Amino acid sequence: MPDDAATARAAAEEESAFSHPPVAPDVTAAYGDHPDQVIDFYAPRGENAPDGGSAPLVVVLHGGAWRAPYDRAHISPFADFLARRGFAVASVEYRRGPAEPQTAGTPVAGRWPDTFDDIAAALDALPALAEALPQADPHRTVITGHSAGGHLALWAAARHVLPADAPWRTHGPAALRGVVALAPIADFTVAEKLDVCGNASLQLLGGQEKFAERLPYADPAFLLPTGIATTLVQGRTDDVVPQAVAESYADAAAKAGEVVGLTLLEDVGHFPLIDPAADACAVVAEEIAQLAW
Repeated sequence: MPDDAATARAAAEEESAFSHPPVAPDVTAAYGDHPDQVIDFYAPRGENAPDGGSAPLVVVLHGGAWRAPYDRAHISPFADFLARRGFAVASVEYRRGPAEPQTAGTPVAGRWPDTFDDIAAALDALPALAEALPQADPHRTVITGHSAGGHLALWAAARHVLPADAPWRTHGPAALRGVVALAPIADFTVAEKLDVCGNASLQLLGGQEKFAERLPYADPAFLLPTGIATTLVQGRTDDVVPQAVAESYADAAAKAGEVVGLTLLEDVGHFPLIDPAADACAVVAEEIAQLAW
């Protein structure tokens, strides 16, 4: 159990990450008819913006345990932070769990298959939609995501290794420079053993009766090797998605013959990775830059 000091530090980290006002995008484009099927685009800005040239495109997938109360607004300051680092940014919204709470009062995590339908559709539509942002270079694309969004980033990069009957499977790997997954829920079996986010991954897959059946279609730890450069960034003091989850995914990748980078940050919890005021956020931007530029 975390001590009082650790609990207080985690609370302060979360408060800081959520203290920034939402940042409006430069352009919003729809990739479907549902209100949540939209992508916010942020143009590169500030002294790092390309002078007349193009910039790598960073796809941002927000977290929030795939639950309805958490939408892309909370990660918009992070998207703006990346734009100020010289990246073009596409922040993807997607359908999460229904708004109606469970009996216990906690919203259900995710929708099957809607959540996965949306991520696949958004990524498929992205090259055409990115034309709305002239500075964006879709040929230099990196996907990043935080927590549940980290899971979706890993999954999106692994669609070519989905089971043959998966509706989201692609014929070949996506044209990506790489993936930077931030404290990702990257191994559902380990996450469930640790009760990550209140059994969120179990709910995402439709409950206990569907969990094992759907793991090969949804769990990144099953979808290896991808052949796509992948880095995980993880705080050592993260008590929301513990370090063991990322380590298990990295181990599974190694067993599959793939090297996955694992950057562990001392004295960092779950939320500093997307907090523009935190040093950890600058580390994340550098990890993205190493793949993108």
